[in-house]
Amino acid sequence: MPLVLGRERVLEVFRDAEKRRWVLPAFNSENLTTTEAILAAAQEHGERIGCRQLPIIVDITNTYWHRPQTMNYTHTRDWRVGLRLFLADLNALTEAGSPFADLNVLVHLDHIQWDSDAELLAGDLRQFSSIMFDASTLPIEENIRRTRKFVQQWGNDILVEGACDEICEVGEMASDKLTDPKLAEHFWRETGVDLLVANLGTEHRAGAARAQYHGDVAREITKRVGARLCLHGTSSVAAEQVARLFDDGVRRVNLWTKLERDSTAALLRAMRQNAAKLAGPQASLDFYATAWRQGIVFEEMKRIVQQYLELWYG
Repeated sequence: MPLVLGRERVLEVFRDAEKRRWVLPAFNSENLTTTEAILAAAQEHGERIGCRQLPIIVDITNTYWHRPQTMNYTHTRDWRVGLRLFLADLNALTEAGSPFADLNVLVHLDHIQWDSDAELLAGDLRQFSSIMFDASTLPIEENIRRTRKFVQQWGNDILVEGACDEICEVGEMASDKLTDPKLAEHFWRETGVDLLVANLGTEHRAGAARAQYHGDVAREITKRVGARLCLHGTSSVAAEQVARLFDDGVRRVNLWTKLERDSTAALLRAMRQNAAKLAGPQASLDFYATAWRQGIVFEEMKRIVQQYLELWYG
């Protein structure tokens, strides 16, 4: 079916997930291979559990200084071109008659910056299901002021996610920067965001699953603001740490690094095993063509997505 757009339709998906005790997964993508792997995994999992209209969220960042994914979506490195390509891919893959037409696919803009994304923010944002308005690098009261203004402008049309403070980067002491539940409550009451990102001990762009997710902090925040948390930095923790997020008040989880990190390792193994067929006198088009490399990455990414779907969809 077409992308799930419009605030009421998006809220219906979240309300249905709440009834089923599902945590909605949101996977970032910066190329067509990743986008298709996410949708293919969701389709197969939906068929396994008897839910052909399984909801799945596909994310992308824009000029986010840590990872500008629309710019990476095209070798022009023009975010305008990349965003159009990303949306065109999603629409082509989900429209009537497409392979993934039965899925409930939501499109999320992640980490949209209050300054560098000003041109994007000045346009029509109703082509997105939800947006994370990210002013977390600013002092808290300025963050609140700008986020509240965005909610007032767009909150009737789309779901809005906000961040009361920054998620740690790999190598930082994440446990030393956990969000104060009082701060989280203050931010939520003053902004009115639908979803709240807090620092719960995870890290962005982690090289390995080594951080510690603090469910106790999540539960304390949930007591104050309700079940509206969105967990970022999920690649940095072991899967068993995030198996019971629903009870902590987490309703959406964003994930990307693990898809790229682990699929790259799978590709490297395959290239080593088939080195003679990739170059030299025994080289074969079946192996050195781009389709072969993309196929390995696709299958590994699909496997990773399916693992998380099994955790959060039961």
